[in-house]
Amino acid sequence: MIGRSWATLAIAALVGSLLAAGMGAAQARGAPKPNGKAEPKPPATSPADDYYELQRLLVDTLDQVERNYVKNVTRRELVEAAIKGVLDRLDPYSTYIGPKELPAFRSSVESEFGGIGIQVTVEGGYLRVISPLVGTPAYRAGVVAGDRIVEIDGKPTAGMTIDQAIRRLKGEVGTKVTLTILHPGKSQPEKLTIVRESIHVETVLGDRRNADDTWDYLIDHERRIGYVRLIAFGRDTARDLRQVLERLQRENLRGLILDLRFNPGGLLSSATEVCDLFVAEGRIVSVKGRNTPERSWNAHREGTFLGFPMVVLINRFSASASEIVAACLQDHHRAVVMGERSWGKGSVQNVIELENGQSALKLTTASYLRPNGKNIDRHSATKGSDEWGVTPDKGYELKLSDTELQRLVEDRRQRDIVQPKRPAPSPPAKPEPAKTEPAKPDPAKNPPEAKSDPEPSKSLPTAKPDASKVPDAPVSPDVSLEHVKFVDPQLRMALDYLAGELARAK
Repeated sequence: MIGRSWATLAIAALVGSLLAAGMGAAQARGAPKPNGKAEPKPPATSPADDYYELQRLLVDTLDQVERNYVKNVTRRELVEAAIKGVLDRLDPYSTYIGPKELPAFRSSVESEFGGIGIQVTVEGGYLRVISPLVGTPAYRAGVVAGDRIVEIDGKPTAGMTIDQAIRRLKGEVGTKVTLTILHPGKSQPEKLTIVRESIHVETVLGDRRNADDTWDYLIDHERRIGYVRLIAFGRDTARDLRQVLERLQRENLRGLILDLRFNPGGLLSSATEVCDLFVAEGRIVSVKGRNTPERSWNAHREGTFLGFPMVVLINRFSASASEIVAACLQDHHRAVVMGERSWGKGSVQNVIELENGQSALKLTTASYLRPNGKNIDRHSATKGSDEWGVTPDKGYELKLSDTELQRLVEDRRQRDIVQPKRPAPSPPAKPEPAKTEPAKPDPAKNPPEAKSDPEPSKSLPTAKPDASKVPDAPVSPDVSLEHVKFVDPQLRMALDYLAGELARAK
């Protein structure tokens, strides 16, 4: 509250200083009176007086810059720069969110916005589609990965930045946007008019996509081991995760890998709800701050998913809400934590509306404490030997090299992409019937019972592919994971652990 009051008073004082038309700036700063004598500055008699003097120092500085700086600077620029200067003295997570940045911030928190549902990038000066989001207007309209967007509503995209393109693609629900698209391998572009809808960004992902582009959440069909990857903690993450777990239970789930690697966090409420899905009782997390009452969240038995071993995967980029979940499941011995030590962001940011909701202040007000009462946050003075973040369980720490990490990121990116559908191969033409009558089979030499294998389909090759050359081939129930080449040693370790646990359970 002190920081907020300071900013409010400073801005009010600034406005009062700049708009006081009847009072000269020099006189306001205690300049000499007409008789030549300067008015003596009153001594500071209390902390409140000192506080006022400091505010006046700031206001006078802004006033001088606005009136006398060599280039014109608007009042808003000065005030926003002053606010950012204050927050720069705090921590990396306390920030000012201006009117232009606020819509994007809200979209990232809500994981929902008005648009057509595509991921785009600028490649070679052109706007290209990384992937459509499954079930969105763009997906239904036939937009595919690799498409080049030539125009948006008649405006060429050549030279357009990502931010400019996203602003044109997004819009109010129910409005239309016309895209001129050049599909891969085509010479003529196609025009698509798409109606914007409320786009829900999925945060609960599986290992691979099925033929219909939905996620397959079983990574080992034979052993019934599930795999769920959370890429953020949005408002709907816990709800979506519950639906996936209910589906996996219907598929006879026996073990689960919860992948929190590269997850930067999100909402505290979402993290506590996810923890509550796996922990039946006890403390989930607590927060404590200088001017914030201590508060804690506890688990509830109802609706808890129990009865199967779990692994939580984390790495150096797992932060905030990810660390809350990993720490909770580790302290309650609900899951074995594997991978790398997490980022170490254990602080709580409150979003405070400014200017009647036109801008906002994201301010660190408290710190997280894991169920065992230990700290998660890594401060600037924290050493590697200090306790912070979440450390994998003993014997299960496996740090990837930069090369391995890059391979993992690219592998996962390719799995996330909704690939264009290839038309099914046409069956070969039927051979001309032989002119000579074939010899009749001898039943004594070829009894009908001896023929056990059906004739292979003529539309499919009979030769089996080399699995070592196709590491990302989908795993079917009759294919052992031992024959699949992984680019992910951390995931391999998790699978080996769960396979051992399930074998012992027999």
